[in-house]
Amino acid sequence: MTTQKPGQRTIGDITPKLADLTDEVLYADVWERPALSKRDRSLITVAALLALYRDAELDLHLGLALDNGVTADELAELATHLAFYAGWPCSVKAAHRLRDILRDRLDPPAGTSSADSSTPQP
Repeated sequence: MTTQKPGQRTIGDITPKLADLTDEVLYADVWERPALSKRDRSLITVAALLALYRDAELDLHLGLALDNGVTADELAELATHLAFYAGWPCSVKAAHRLRDILRDRLDPPAGTSSADSSTPQP
């Protein structure tokens, strides 16, 4: 059984080329470059998504940041710090999403486990 790559799994049915670029350029190339750790890339990505108020992508990358070793306390501090630069609504939204993600990881919805995550693993 072949496991689909994250882009193919999430958007491949509707935008196959975008899914391919996501998998082969973003995740297989950009996220694998050695100059920054995945942890650092996650912090940068979450900060950018928070500042740009990109809710859908923020959810995915908050989970990925946790998987890449960023702590919940660090993500909370990032949201607090960016409130003064990106705006209060952006940071409050990120705080709500972080709370939900942490709650889901501690008490996954029925029929799933935290290991069943659909989060890409760049």
